[in-house]
Amino acid sequence: MRPNPAYRHTLIVCLAEIFGLSSIAAFPALLPTFKALWQLSHTALGWISAAYYAGYMIFVPILAGLTDRIDARKIMCAGSIFSVLTALGYAITVQGFWSALVLRFLAGISLAGIYMPGLKLVSDHSEGSLQSRFVSFYTASFSIGASLSYLLTGEINEAAGWRWAFIASAAGAAIALAIIVMFVPGGRIHDGSQKRILLSDFNVVLRSRAVMAYVLSYAAHMWELFSFRAWIVAFLVFSIQRQSADAFVWSPTRIAFIINLIGVPASISGNELSRKFGRRKVISTVMLVSAGLGAVIGFTAPLPYFLVVLLAVFYGIFITGDSASLTAGAVAAAPPQLRGTTLAVHSTFGFGAAFLGPLTVGVLLDIFGGGLLAWGIGFLAMAAACLLGPVFLYTLGSDAGAK
Repeated sequence: MRPNPAYRHTLIVCLAEIFGLSSIAAFPALLPTFKALWQLSHTALGWISAAYYAGYMIFVPILAGLTDRIDARKIMCAGSIFSVLTALGYAITVQGFWSALVLRFLAGISLAGIYMPGLKLVSDHSEGSLQSRFVSFYTASFSIGASLSYLLTGEINEAAGWRWAFIASAAGAAIALAIIVMFVPGGRIHDGSQKRILLSDFNVVLRSRAVMAYVLSYAAHMWELFSFRAWIVAFLVFSIQRQSADAFVWSPTRIAFIINLIGVPASISGNELSRKFGRRKVISTVMLVSAGLGAVIGFTAPLPYFLVVLLAVFYGIFITGDSASLTAGAVAAAPPQLRGTTLAVHSTFGFGAAFLGPLTVGVLLDIFGGGLLAWGIGFLAMAAACLLGPVFLYTLGSDAGAK
């Protein structure tokens, strides 16, 4: 029996995605460094972190929506080129808050050209009952890319400085471009007889209750996930400052690497459980446990460091456990000829929440003084939105297509 070619195709696109995300955690991993270097408030740091997702949020409806009409492979190539340029621009030109804000916004546009177009390529070449599994592989690979970005940035910063860390991330995006050009096959586009205009495509998707149940739940998930990713290194640094002088501590960027890497099997396993037991039931359970962990972890900074790390790891498992299931649900519920537009809506809502979440946490940290109470409230804000996910799933959607 010949192996299913969708496995090879998905693996190649996942590999391109991983290298294409090499700069995604470059700023969050160095957040304490930039706070000290430029004397920035938590709110200012939140704005820079959020700017990345603002760039993504604004441009992904256009770029992902166009994948129904333009080969997604071409858009992914353009996104990779832009990622190289923005990372090099950050390494060479950034001087403070405003230049960092602008360049992170532009870097977010590059992500819009890579992530959802890549998912469109995966879904174009994987139909039927296994499509959910291939989508989960791709969405889980996002965590691999993010985790390696934390590790790469932290290690290179220690060895050669933060500018070289951004140069290395530009090299990663260049490798992604080479993979796409040489190995990734083209995507499907609408038949020429289709005459819908783009805005009407979005209207069809927005009026689908089945799709919007997953889209809005994904937004709740993304608020929590990307707030966590933006602030986890800074939180671990805060915890280290409260440990005894002789306490053994691990590098926060290495811990962030481990947490994000564990998200890969967590995301894939969550989707497999959804296929077996029902998508709504599994997603809702994961979200409720995640919210419970988020409600307490911010108050644990003074505890022994290994306990803080252990809680962060468990939180990371549950915070990503619903990721693939939510995206696979949106793909399964999408109108057949509007998969790219559905992914555009899905990603716009999701990364809109990813923009607001880190910014909100930064504002709260400043309002409450940046101490233990502030971090506790910051994590509460991360987790609170997650509670809305089950509400959306059960009021708007059904468990159809869960398998």
